[in-house]
Amino acid sequence: MESVEKTTNRSEQKCRKFLKSLIRKQPQDLLLVIGTGVSAAVAPGIRALCSWRSCIEAVIEAAEQLEVLHPGDVAEFRRKRTGDTKPNFFQDCLMEVFDSLEQHIQNPVVLQSILSLMDRGTMVLTTNYDNLLEIFGQQQSKPMESLDLKDKTKVLQWARGHIKYGVLHIHGLYTDPCGMVLDPSGYKDVTQDAEVMEVLQNLYRTKSFLFVGCGETLRDQIFQALFLYSVPNKVDLEHYMVVLKENEDHFFKHQADMLLHGIKVVSYGDCFELFPGYVQDLATQICKQRSPDAERVDSTTLLGNACQDCAKRKLEENGIEVTKKVRQSDTDDAGGS
Repeated sequence: MESVEKTTNRSEQKCRKFLKSLIRKQPQDLLLVIGTGVSAAVAPGIRALCSWRSCIEAVIEAAEQLEVLHPGDVAEFRRKRTGDTKPNFFQDCLMEVFDSLEQHIQNPVVLQSILSLMDRGTMVLTTNYDNLLEIFGQQQSKPMESLDLKDKTKVLQWARGHIKYGVLHIHGLYTDPCGMVLDPSGYKDVTQDAEVMEVLQNLYRTKSFLFVGCGETLRDQIFQALFLYSVPNKVDLEHYMVVLKENEDHFFKHQADMLLHGIKVVSYGDCFELFPGYVQDLATQICKQRSPDAERVDSTTLLGNACQDCAKRKLEENGIEVTKKVRQSDTDDAGGS
């Protein structure tokens, strides 16, 4: 029976339709926000990658095993989850939790899909501490680069589109604990830097954000400070969020709530196993989009293969300027009559 259900789910997944407004986006017009769902799908064997809470619990357990944190501090940290200062045990604990990540990549299809979008100009931002995407990209000979918000120069370069294979970790990266942030106070320097904030917020104004594998990113105070509550006229924007639909009522309420922020919520299905295939199919659909430059090349070919009147009408429908060759031909014809 279980096998039949899985087959049915796969069949339903193949028939699932995608929002036309999303799959018709040019890859370079998208900014992909990846959350713990991506890491959980790629390396299911590492419990700490499943969610923010799982990560914190794993870090605390490592701290207890390594005896680098007083039992009283463990209880306090577990209760508060965040603190005014970054615990000095974090580096060793994270190294313990995320040891040998490359050996735990079991399902790389999601990472391959993300890379295919990056190849075509999609920018990537993540709330994850891990660098699974960068590890996988380097294995595919891509010049991947991990960035965090403490490096202003790199952040500005990335935001202006100059680091094609850069991944911005807004919470920091486990390999560089000095850049990690556990609470909003850690972003005070960034949020008070007018140049950085303007460049980051401009992305939210000009790119369509696509949230993938994100559970509570919109509730994240850091994301809110950098993007969500800093940009006016959000309802006029067009962003997207791909989520699991476990409960229908909850899903449609969430969908309505997110529309208030200009975010269209779509479901990849009712079980997490469908997530990798959905992301792969979605990326394939988006990557099929032809760039405006490609359309111009096609229009030039069209002029040579079809009657010029038909070609002109086709070009005008697409909003493409008629070539000089056609204009010159029309002028000659007028002179002959």
